[in-house]
Amino acid sequence: MCKRGFDLLLAAAGLLLLSPLFLVVALCIRLDSPGPVFFRQERVGRGGRLFRIHKFRTMVADAPARGPGLTIGADPRVTRVGRWLRRTKIDELAQLLDVLAGQMSLVGPRPELPRYVALYPPLLREQLLGVRPGITDPASLKYADEASLLAAAADPEREYTQVLLPAKLQASADYLRSATLASDMAVLARTAALLFGRRR
Repeated sequence: MCKRGFDLLLAAAGLLLLSPLFLVVALCIRLDSPGPVFFRQERVGRGGRLFRIHKFRTMVADAPARGPGLTIGADPRVTRVGRWLRRTKIDELAQLLDVLAGQMSLVGPRPELPRYVALYPPLLREQLLGVRPGITDPASLKYADEASLLAAAADPEREYTQVLLPAKLQASADYLRSATLASDMAVLARTAALLFGRRR
């Protein structure tokens, strides 16, 4: 309950404080390419329930029809504004809406697509889907340059499912075993540092 209250307080404050930035981002997205401001995609949440995650749109509107689900290196589907949003991770801040709605937490395992959740080992699946997914966690900070790692792989899909995904799942599970409100605040501080280009 304490974690949920913390999430609500910070998500509401974040949306209020960042609303001028979000308005500028929305305008830039609309001017840069036709299509909606938000990208919504089905992900797996707490208890295995599906929900539609929010992100600021970083690709052309018909991106799913133009290529794979993974974003690899200098993907031509990414718009000019989208490249900046992805580099700064500002596209992910739209998920503050999902935190307010109760679908996500500020800190927790990143929500995956159903086809990748099907690959979770049973024990990790139970642990990771037993909590709300998060906007950030230590695993997502460690693999913040995931697109570059996939671009260097001979088979990006195989690299993701057999190397990156298992490593991310284990890192998230390790964090959850000893997570506290204080450790969540530390993860948020590291995430804020990443947003401002100061990796820790």
